[in-house]
Amino acid sequence: MLSLSQLPQEVLEHVAYFAATGSPVGPPLDLPPLLRTCRNIYQRLSFEDNPLLYARIFTSKFDTRAPLRRLGSSISIPRTLANELRKRFTYLKLIRAGVGARVQHQSTEHDESSGRLRDLLWLAYLMMLENDGKNEQQLRAYANVETWLIAYWFDDMGASMASYRISRDQWPLEDENNSLAMWLLWFLVRQDSLPRSPTSCRALTSTLKLTALAANRYAICEPSWAEFTLESRATATNVTHFSETYFLVPPSLAPAAILAYFTFALWLLSRGATNVLPQAPSSLPLDSRESEDWDADWQRCVNLARPGTSLALSYAAGSLEGVWEGLFTYTDFDVYSSLLSGGLPPILRNCEVVQHRQTWRLREYHLPSSQGSPGKVQRLELGDALRAFFPSGIRLRELSESLEVCTPGIGEAVHYQRSSHTRTHEQSVGDIIVIGEGHSAWGQFNLYGRVRPLDGLLSLLKEYCGGHRGRWLYRGFLLGNNDGHLSGRWRDALSPSNVEGYEGCFVMSRRH
Repeated sequence: MLSLSQLPQEVLEHVAYFAATGSPVGPPLDLPPLLRTCRNIYQRLSFEDNPLLYARIFTSKFDTRAPLRRLGSSISIPRTLANELRKRFTYLKLIRAGVGARVQHQSTEHDESSGRLRDLLWLAYLMMLENDGKNEQQLRAYANVETWLIAYWFDDMGASMASYRISRDQWPLEDENNSLAMWLLWFLVRQDSLPRSPTSCRALTSTLKLTALAANRYAICEPSWAEFTLESRATATNVTHFSETYFLVPPSLAPAAILAYFTFALWLLSRGATNVLPQAPSSLPLDSRESEDWDADWQRCVNLARPGTSLALSYAAGSLEGVWEGLFTYTDFDVYSSLLSGGLPPILRNCEVVQHRQTWRLREYHLPSSQGSPGKVQRLELGDALRAFFPSGIRLRELSESLEVCTPGIGEAVHYQRSSHTRTHEQSVGDIIVIGEGHSAWGQFNLYGRVRPLDGLLSLLKEYCGGHRGRWLYRGFLLGNNDGHLSGRWRDALSPSNVEGYEGCFVMSRRH
């Protein structure tokens, strides 16, 4: 009988592979004992000498469709995947051990631990943008990331410092780490995992209420919503992913905080009695995950770091078509005025928040950039940001399959094609206009808006019929696609765009 060391290399690698992947979750714990059997086997199967084996283990335990689609085939080099396997389980073990979730005042390695926490959060965030099921399973079942995130955000010693600062009437911090961690909270925490003690519930509702509703403290996007062509630059950072360095802009905290507020805080306050709140991604079956839903969110991080990228990469054309249902909130005007005058967190934390349901029916129209010569595309001029960037005096007329756009002073009308009838490739879309109507407890209203090319920000003007309820500007992002949500804020359309106005937040979910 042959001993292990006498097996052909191909057979030995199969033995090692099945030993390493016997359990789909967690590191390959059954592989080290095999490597220790003798020097011959170690040399044939070691990490240094057999990167192909560890690359195969990586593809068994982690999702690879999204990285290949977004980053190219260079990431499939065996050494690159082997290094990524080692890196991921190094950080997942840290999450599993609770490292970084709480503040360690005794630490003498603050700078090192701070950089490690940043890298850990970026890794988990990118894993969720690339998630087809395997990545989430590793984070949830092996790393126990829900416990880590709840401690990070809502523990008295949580590393977010949110509970500590709120207890001292200070605002929670908005920094790179907290922005990433808020997104992970939304991605990964399930409602039945939320803390139930009175102290923890207060910490959760206070943190999410402040970060969702304080528009003067937590901007919905960077650069400002009042820019369409983005002369300003967002703050970008270097991130190592699959052994390459990428220049990325972290996601804004507010859109995820708004979703988390509606999904978690309001659910706890209503004791789960309402069915109109958005569903967190973690509430859906694991086998329903599709990383394509997050391609635009990945590209937004890339585009904002290098302005000038085309529209189609940061927004999936046609995504807004259909019927949307959701909620918008508002607070007492005097309370919000006090907030804008420098009021402290208790003013907002202790105020009543009113919710109203609303329904939108949206239609999306595209201007193909392939009409004639690319340099001669007759795009719509830019107007005031408070008018959703439409120029004054514009006339919009919906036809059977198109939108006729007439601008004063321009003789020829421009025709935008309905997204359901657009036959051009996504990358040929040069401009997007959204038209619709809806209703709420306040009455019927019309909607019209534009999509910002670089990051997919939707600016939508809401005009109530009859003029009694005024005009309100909605600004937000579509996060996810098929099961995604529109998350953002509305504001009054009277205050100048460079002045803080009266604001509230909203979430809309697609009606299936």
